[in-house]
Amino acid sequence: MTVAVAGATGDLGLRIVRALRREGAAVTALVRPGTDQARVAPLHALGARVVEAGPGRPGNWQVACTGAACVVSAFNGLSGTVIDAQTALLEGAVRAGVPRFIPSDFSIDYAKTAPGGNRNLDLRRAFRDRLDAASIQATSVLSGAFMELLDGQAPLILHRPRRVLSWGSADQILDFTTKDDTAAFTARAALDPGTPRWLRIAGDSVSARDLAEAASAARGTRYRVLRAGSLGSLGLMIRVARTLAPGRGAVFPPWQGMQYLRDMFEGRARLTPLDNDRYPDLRWTKVRTFLSETAEPRGRA
Repeated sequence: MTVAVAGATGDLGLRIVRALRREGAAVTALVRPGTDQARVAPLHALGARVVEAGPGRPGNWQVACTGAACVVSAFNGLSGTVIDAQTALLEGAVRAGVPRFIPSDFSIDYAKTAPGGNRNLDLRRAFRDRLDAASIQATSVLSGAFMELLDGQAPLILHRPRRVLSWGSADQILDFTTKDDTAAFTARAALDPGTPRWLRIAGDSVSARDLAEAASAARGTRYRVLRAGSLGSLGLMIRVARTLAPGRGAVFPPWQGMQYLRDMFEGRARLTPLDNDRYPDLRWTKVRTFLSETAEPRGRA
């Protein structure tokens, strides 16, 4: 079975290609015209067929998708990418007769969030409407927040003061999945012709209190929950941040991460029910394991 992966040179896209090759699938990796060969080399090393596709080449999306049983989009960006380029990919897949399409959702359950409250989720919502109107079988994989963000762009865990931030209730359950686990599940879904419209996964579902306990166990020192404010105060911080630093053209300006945290701590975007057991042999990385693997050596923390 051949699967076409768009955005294959990106972080998640490359992981999906790697997971598909582990499953024995043939992969057509779709990359932008003129992509640096250093970024394409890992795809060649995995045995993927690399095809350039993008703006300025009429019909190239259709040609690139021809023969694929499923197209997986791992696009990441703003409206020009998530809506415009992904729509061109979708139309090419439909013209090529591809039976299935997995969009670049990989998020909390944006269908449960209020329109206008989260820019990046609004982009996914807008593309969903186009996808549902197309003559193709669609399956979205919702995976919560990437677990890697705990030490990155959504730093809930502050290691120096040994605190875990929370807004609203510190007992609100939050969904996290590592990128590798998301890629492994997506690869299985791409090869599974019987997938439903929505699949929801979470490597771990934990509260801020649970995060503090996991960090304490992983680092060997006590972490405590720090209530940073109410959800209302977080909303005010978002408005101020957007005014002072609008972040035009940035995919993840600081306020975008704050919007995501607000939606998670509100609880409406929880992933239920979970489909983790759809492929029983897959194993899921827990937050405590992840924090142990990323912890600095004792004495440097």
